[in-house]
Amino acid sequence: MRKDSFIYKVYDLYSDGFRHMRLGRTLWAIILIKLFIIFAILKVFFFPDFLKRHAQGDEANYVATELVDRSQ
Repeated sequence: MRKDSFIYKVYDLYSDGFRHMRLGRTLWAIILIKLFIIFAILKVFFFPDFLKRHAQGDEANYVATELVDRSQ
């Protein structure tokens, strides 16, 4: 890749910025830990798979029926 290309300049900007971060690394670690908690732990315990439990294999038909029934 040529050093005067736009993609190289963008890559160099971000790589240099992440290399010299001090406080930013701690903040990124906190952000990643929070995302893990939100998507891995909370989803498993507080958001059960409602559709799989009620549709019993025919999810599309179940959703269509529920939408029609609730609109009336």
